[in-house]
Amino acid sequence: MTATTEAISKEKSLNWTNVAFFSAFHLAALAAPFYFSWQAVILTVFLHWLFGSIGITLGYHRLLSHRSFQVPQWLEYIIATIGALALQGGPIFWVGGHRQHHGFTEDNQKDPYSANKGFWWSHMMWIMYSKPEHFKRSNYSKFAPDLANDPYYNFLDVYFLLLQVPLAILLYVIGETAFSGLGMSFLVYGMAVRSIALWHSTWLINSACHKWGYKNFTETPDHSTNLWWAAILTYGEGWHNNHHAFPKSARSGLKWWEIDPTWGVINLLQAVGLAKKVYLSEPWQAK
Repeated sequence: MTATTEAISKEKSLNWTNVAFFSAFHLAALAAPFYFSWQAVILTVFLHWLFGSIGITLGYHRLLSHRSFQVPQWLEYIIATIGALALQGGPIFWVGGHRQHHGFTEDNQKDPYSANKGFWWSHMMWIMYSKPEHFKRSNYSKFAPDLANDPYYNFLDVYFLLLQVPLAILLYVIGETAFSGLGMSFLVYGMAVRSIALWHSTWLINSACHKWGYKNFTETPDHSTNLWWAAILTYGEGWHNNHHAFPKSARSGLKWWEIDPTWGVINLLQAVGLAKKVYLSEPWQAK
């Protein structure tokens, strides 16, 4: 019995709602070859960057989870809304879970996606089994009280899924009107293909970046690693060992070749006066 199956055998039954939801998106993506267009591929790449780099990496992760920098409240709300459109849960859920991951890294009970329970558990099975201590609102909100006390973040946490409806309508209308009948192409790629690509990119940080790669900081008390191809897919998040060594840092890439595109955006926001109190740990300040 593998580590994953052994861990799963000890969990409660599957959350069939989550299984059906994620299965539906994966099945919908199978229609992609029938609705292929280069315009839709470009749209997918753009949305993957917008929702992945700006919404998740910059917004949910570095801004909200770790408070690595500050932006005006109006801009923080915009960035958080982009994060909610990524379809990875509301901000309170995402931040609460991530803070548990850092607070109890690789603990089989307290870390929602503990890598000690196997690759597939940390990659996606933790969602399919959705243990209440990590998915029940009254539980995860305790780890994000700064967000749980904000009415707008509560709105996003409850209604993030409904935000996909106007997004889907907008993509269909743009595809039909501006690109001569590419409504279904934009819908399939912009919703299904984009969501799946971004899900698995993000999940790789929980799974692959605790299994393969190298360490700049061997003293971290976990299996976090730096993985170059995961960093490409997640706009800098793949330098995960660096991040676990200095979680609050706004920059994850340390070596000259550890490219961190999201740090570039934060740096730009700082240059134009929109990002303040940007936190950089000493190794980054020295480079």
